[in-house]
Amino acid sequence: MRATENTAMVCIPQSEYESLKAENAELANKIGQLAEQLRLLRHQRFAPKSEKNAPIDGQMAMDIFNEAEAYADESIPGPGLSEVKKHYRKRARLVNDSLPEDLPVEVVEHALPEEERVCPECGDALDVIGKEERRELKLIPASAVIVKHVYYAYGCRDCEKNGTSPQIIKTPKNKPVIKGSFASPEAIAQIMSQKFVMGVPLYRQEKDFQRGGIMLSRQTMSNWLIKSTEDWLKPVYNELKAFLLSRDVCFIDETTLQVLKEPGKKAQSKSYLWMYRTGRDSPFQSVVCEYQPDRKAVHPAEFLKGYRGYSHTDGYAGYHNLPPDIIVVGCLAHARRKFDEALKGLRPIDQKGSLAQKGLLYFDKLFEIDRGLASCTPEERHEKRAEFAKPVMDELHKWLKSLDPAPKSLLGRAVGYTLNEWKYLERYLLDGRLECSNNRSERTIKGFVINRKNFLFANTPLGAESSAIIYSLTETAKENGLSPYKYLAYIFENAPNWDIRNNPEKAKLFLPDRIPDCCRAATPKQKDAD
Repeated sequence: MRATENTAMVCIPQSEYESLKAENAELANKIGQLAEQLRLLRHQRFAPKSEKNAPIDGQMAMDIFNEAEAYADESIPGPGLSEVKKHYRKRARLVNDSLPEDLPVEVVEHALPEEERVCPECGDALDVIGKEERRELKLIPASAVIVKHVYYAYGCRDCEKNGTSPQIIKTPKNKPVIKGSFASPEAIAQIMSQKFVMGVPLYRQEKDFQRGGIMLSRQTMSNWLIKSTEDWLKPVYNELKAFLLSRDVCFIDETTLQVLKEPGKKAQSKSYLWMYRTGRDSPFQSVVCEYQPDRKAVHPAEFLKGYRGYSHTDGYAGYHNLPPDIIVVGCLAHARRKFDEALKGLRPIDQKGSLAQKGLLYFDKLFEIDRGLASCTPEERHEKRAEFAKPVMDELHKWLKSLDPAPKSLLGRAVGYTLNEWKYLERYLLDGRLECSNNRSERTIKGFVINRKNFLFANTPLGAESSAIIYSLTETAKENGLSPYKYLAYIFENAPNWDIRNNPEKAKLFLPDRIPDCCRAATPKQKDAD
């Protein structure tokens, strides 16, 4: 080979060449991983957060599930798609705009003055021959009233005249929700609902009260919440927990909660809210939250002490150390999310037909099968999963083990996570009451996560504990079709008179299945979208 004017040949030892070649390959691999992460971060920052797939070429799905006929079941409906101008949409159910029939009606009559009800032709009086009506929804800001309770005493005048001992009978008194306070059941229920359902912090409520001329400080409101929670909500909370532990299926999730004045910790430290809830087989839904200063696995183990059954969780390793009586069931949605991230980390030109997309197709098939079994009994669901879902799971496992991606790549992390969690992921096939994901608990804890962005933190551990109890009851109310405000007001109205602190058995009267219909939330009418 001749060296040109601009080219120079350099001879290096073979060992050094191999070393540079390996170093170059390692750097190229790192650049590829960083590029993946950068594309994923850009997608998470700027793109929609949905994990739904774009329509995938049907031939690719057929290539993956070449035994589709073996898995097909005409009784399992597909996710009804309709084609609309080169894109797809699912048929949705929309809420009708309607006015409740039980709302009070204020009638405003618009009539001509007496002197104008004269015929312009002959001068005779005009009579009403028809009318036209128009309905409006009038919204009135929350109003406040002072309720003065007057209890009368009765005495016998004849006994008084005859000199005998006077007979005096007093009207029985209803016990206040907080002794010595002007707080009413409705006021405390409203403040709790505004904060824990609508996400309005106490300082904003304080300002709103002030604009209405009511000087009610956030300190007073905070004291009301803590005192009423400790006295009347905690016994109900304990019954909700006892009911949850008596079931065979539960769900667990956790999220961070900042507590400013926590002993031995900085204000910036993370504390945690653990959430436990019942599954779809429960006669009524129970949501129980617990505040803890850290994320140690000892907390769910202590909370579930004596529990025997299945527990749906995410991939947090702490759940894998629960007592042997608790059968941990993994979450296919978390595993699927890893492949979704791997797909989004690829260049758009590389996504179609990629291994990440193929992995998503496997998970989508499993979710599609489970959606088709929603109306089945647990026994039927168990049988059909063994017939249709298990072959897909086996094929997915075989395919994952055949791959050898770079461990630190997004695909490598997805494959590694799924294989490490496999024995937990496949356990949903054991019982028809189980679900293929932990999405039920994630949906429940989402309300707290959204509200946390408004009130940001708890001031003390006592406030954090009260928040966990209140959130448990408001979420339990929502899960059972109850109005959180009406449910809380019902408890505060009756719990003091039933003295549930000294008679904890009576706290069972406030479980969702024993609450009167007057506490139910209005159900909006629905119709199929065109």
